[in-house]
Amino acid sequence: MNASFILKAAATPTAPALVLRPWSVEDVAALVEVYQDPDLRRWASPPMDSEADGLRWVQTQERGWAAGDRFGFAVLETASDAAPARLVGNVVLKEVASGKSSAEVGYWTAAWARGQGVAPRALEVLTAWSLDTFRADGLESLELLHQVDNLASCRVAEKSGYEFDRILPSAPPSYPLDGHLHIRRRAA
Repeated sequence: MNASFILKAAATPTAPALVLRPWSVEDVAALVEVYQDPDLRRWASPPMDSEADGLRWVQTQERGWAAGDRFGFAVLETASDAAPARLVGNVVLKEVASGKSSAEVGYWTAAWARGQGVAPRALEVLTAWSLDTFRADGLESLELLHQVDNLASCRVAEKSGYEFDRILPSAPPSYPLDGHLHIRRRAA
């Protein structure tokens, strides 16, 4: 799959347009800056303390695109004026495989962009693209997982049409707490 395309979420009366595009090395400095937020560091992994860490993370995203099993998108907010686009988040489709009926989605939002609808809007674009693009490969549903105490992720999941399915048991050390599994199925 060609990683040189862009997905978009239109502007709303209260929020600027979003552009979703594959991660690139030009994003490393902004990525490391975003990861200084303690809340993001709590929920997302691995930690990113340096440009080298950021570069490794971006290279992992690029390898996923090349392998066709992980599609990470930088989410950028576009201003109505000539200002450059600003990194506001990440959405990812992962564990995609031909013949597999489900895949997983994930996301995070930069601290300064939380509460502005970035995650639900970006997730909706990713969801529509994923279910359409991989339909012929048998993709029927998307799974979204988060720890039980991540109430913001639970709200994003529900707002984005991902129905609560069940509680998943903890799996320390990576997942020290129980989790929620939300699922969104292809519309009939």
